[in-house]
Amino acid sequence: MGAAITRREVLKSSAGILGLGMLGAYEAFAMEKRSRFKIGACDWSIQKMSEVKAIQVGKKIGLDGVQISLGSLANDMHLRQAHIQQQYKDACLEYGMTIGGIAIGEMNNIPYKSDPRAELWVSDSIDVAKKMDVKVVLLAFFHNGDLKNDLKGTQETIRRLKKVAKKAEDNGIILGIESWLSAKEHMEIINAVNSPNVQVYYDVANSNKMGYNIYDEIRWLGKKHICEFHAKENGYLLGQGRIDFAEVKKAIDEIKYEGWIHIEGAVPENADMFDSYVLNNKYLRSVLKS
Repeated sequence: MGAAITRREVLKSSAGILGLGMLGAYEAFAMEKRSRFKIGACDWSIQKMSEVKAIQVGKKIGLDGVQISLGSLANDMHLRQAHIQQQYKDACLEYGMTIGGIAIGEMNNIPYKSDPRAELWVSDSIDVAKKMDVKVVLLAFFHNGDLKNDLKGTQETIRRLKKVAKKAEDNGIILGIESWLSAKEHMEIINAVNSPNVQVYYDVANSNKMGYNIYDEIRWLGKKHICEFHAKENGYLLGQGRIDFAEVKKAIDEIKYEGWIHIEGAVPENADMFDSYVLNNKYLRSVLKS
């Protein structure tokens, strides 16, 4: 369970799926009905961060869609540009895919709590999400943007979220907070902002790493306060690491959650990303269909 696996071992364990070939792997899932859950992956996790090609890679893996990045500092959050939006829309039409969400990962380096650029990005992301027919924007609060034990930063984050919440409400867009905070700490922010359109983006691996009881937290937060999930492991395939996804499924069943679950991480050391994601996709679907 704790040992790293090689590409050869991944290939061996995926016999029958990978035999379909890279171009045809997704066809194994083409006839499945996926009305309650949609399975995607983060573009940065499939090695195509802020690249339109993420849509094609996601299709080959067998996903329903991809959570795409608003952009980076280097490309000036290029999804704000109409012609970039059109490129993604065209790719989705070509491959029969969906944009499963938008994320602003650059906020880990350019903190929302202190940098006016990040504040502008969040406001602009609402406009982009509306144009892209996306319902959730993930706001990342890690590294430089970490809010854990940062009262001043948390207060400023609340102030800024209050300013933008009405715009999110008017456009039907959910701003999802992903951070190292506990469910209780997240709710302190959400209650202070007092908007139904500011919710928790729940990452099971991050919360598990912090020592939180993720199954209890999911139930406590409920469908009202969780906008989406990351199905994640650090250094393991899904189902072979620390997270009991059968218990996650029980918790999300109890809260009657439905919608996107995006795979993040879950590539063992020295294993191939594509092969790992085909396996992760197969595993997650097998858990969620029961």
